[in-house]
Amino acid sequence: MAVEKEFDAIIIGSGQGGTPLATALAARGLDTALVEMRQVGGTCVNFGCTPTKTMIASAQVAHAARRAAHFGIGIGATEPKVDMVRVRQRKRDIVSSFRGGSENRIESADNLELIRGRAAFRSSHTLDVTLSGGGARSVSAQKIFINTGTRPAVPSIAGLDTIEALDNESIMELDRVPEHLVIVGGGYIGVEFGQMFRRFGARVTIVQRQSRLLPREDADLSDAVAELLTAEGIDLVFDASPSAVSASSANGSEGFVLSLEVTGKSRTISGSHLLLAAGRAPNTDHLNPGAAGLKLDGRGYIKVNDRLEAGVEGVWALGDVKGGPAFTHISYDDYRVLVRNVFEGGKVSISQRLLPYTVFIDPQLGRVGIGEDQARAAGRKIRVASMPMSWVARALESDDSFGLMKAVVDAETDRILGFGMIGMQAGEIAGAVQIAMMGGLPYTALRDGVFSHPTLMEALNNLFASFKD
Repeated sequence: MAVEKEFDAIIIGSGQGGTPLATALAARGLDTALVEMRQVGGTCVNFGCTPTKTMIASAQVAHAARRAAHFGIGIGATEPKVDMVRVRQRKRDIVSSFRGGSENRIESADNLELIRGRAAFRSSHTLDVTLSGGGARSVSAQKIFINTGTRPAVPSIAGLDTIEALDNESIMELDRVPEHLVIVGGGYIGVEFGQMFRRFGARVTIVQRQSRLLPREDADLSDAVAELLTAEGIDLVFDASPSAVSASSANGSEGFVLSLEVTGKSRTISGSHLLLAAGRAPNTDHLNPGAAGLKLDGRGYIKVNDRLEAGVEGVWALGDVKGGPAFTHISYDDYRVLVRNVFEGGKVSISQRLLPYTVFIDPQLGRVGIGEDQARAAGRKIRVASMPMSWVARALESDDSFGLMKAVVDAETDRILGFGMIGMQAGEIAGAVQIAMMGGLPYTALRDGVFSHPTLMEALNNLFASFKD
């Protein structure tokens, strides 16, 4: 097939890095193509941040309704009625609004063409695109940016093809609350969906291969998450390796039986719905990366250097497909790095940027920088400050005092290396600490700062005065 058109730049994937990159390049006068094989907006808008946080908000309302009497408020029925069809429609409406806004910006931009289809490399700068509406096109460009993201990974469990297992996308399309939701995976996705559906009224069991939830976190933070979920009635099964699943029918209801090994002993768990939340896989298999000379790591992610260059002249990768932290804000920052380096003559590196993130359980887990375990493993001389949320006046007044704050400080420079928190608005407080870290402030600036009362921010005074040596 002959090359139909040569663009100045092609972006493969319209995620949270690819879309703004495409519009930015088009605004600079580059004849730009944006190739998208599914829906504009990528995972964040369609299957990740936007829909999940919308549904989490509904679950929080249900949880608050159950606790209303504790605050002296009577609302009638003790158990709120959850209408999953309306929850789902609210989610769909917000996703449609966000996605529609992105599509309008793309379609109204000069110098930018949206090509709907699946791209594969023919050579380092030529792509064959299988069009979604049928047919094919061949396009080329001297600058190609890969933003194809990831998809749910499928664990190796015998019999999965005999049941309708859910993933993080399909679970949000349920029209009723599961009777018993079993989740394979105790990472960030698993705990968010676990708490959400427990609050909707489902019985929930989380099956985790490791000995604790969120194994990338310090043990005290992951233990606090386990305590929180257990208190809400979620069953946690650790050191568990699922081996097989089969369909079953009990009491006239269709379900499944999951077989697993738990600390060397065989066990089965019966459920109505099975959610696979055992990680992500990169969308590189359809790209024909070898034809472009691209190198992949052992898991299939595109190898890049600290300037996002993919080892082939004129080809870069951004967002989740390059591996590393899989967060929307990282993908968006990748876009900014590329604009500065490729078009503004910059020399920006991604190697030293701070990594903030929030896990939207309730209360939240907010993190930035490195944790205690990472710092000690690196041989850093540190001081650690830790304080329970039950010491925070604002949390007590709001009856939301579960959790803790924790900070890691360089013992020689007094600079803050990292901060972690489980508590109300933890993501916002982590962001405030991040600003101090970005400014290179010593921890004493937060210890001695004057913050308004009663706010969560003033808790930083006490946190940074509570070091354990």
